[in-house]
Order: sequence, then C-alpha cells, then structure tokens
Amino acid sequence: MSQYLLSVYTAEGQEHREPPTQEQMQQMMEGITTLEADMKSSGTFVFSARLHGSDAATVVRSGDGGPIVTDGPFVESKEHIAGFYIINADDLDAALAWADKVVNTIGAPIEVWPFVDTQSS
Repeated sequence: MSQYLLSVYTAEGQEHREPPTQEQMQQMMEGITTLEADMKSSGTFVFSARLHGSDAATVVRSGDGGPIVTDGPFVESKEHIAGFYIINADDLDAALAWADKVVNTIGAPIEVWPFVDTQSS
C-alpha cells in the first residue's frame, strides 16, 4: 500500500466571497465527518489538517550568515494549499477515487501526489 497527499486548493480572494449559511456549513461539516469516518474504517485515513491563508506562510532560505526568513509563500500564486489529507491507497486509481470523494464533499479542487517509498529500498 502506498501513501498519497491529497492537497486541497483555494484561490486568493475566495475567502472574501459570501460566507456559507449556517445550514450549508453544517451540511459540509457532516459530509466531512462522514467522509473521514469512511476513510478511517477502510484503513485509508492517515492524517488531515486545514492550513491558514497564504499570508501566514514563511519561507526559510540558507544564507551566508544564517537563515534568511521572508514572509509569504515560496511561490506567488492566486491559488494555495488550504488543507490536506495523507491517505493509504493500493494504487493511484484508488487515491483518485478518494480525491473525487473529497472534491464532492468540500467543493474545492484536489491535487494528488504519491509519496516516494523510502522503506522498500
């Protein structure tokens, strides 16, 4: 079984859209709870987290006199990672099927990345 990163993307400025109603937020949270319960019962779920906006990111680079720390994300972009899941899946097709379930639950694009297997070398 391999591990995959399902990264959830949001676009800059979307946080300023009309906020969801209390009912819409409750429905989405119920959907996430159900999705994560399904992931856990199938042995798929490893870890998930929601991230702060891109304005909270910090980049650290190596410099001659020590680290160079700058505010903001490494890549300037209209989109950024808003959260992620780390899952176990038999193969890419299984990971993509879980990504589709996440997309349908939260309504945001998902990027799927396989982890390099460093244990079998």
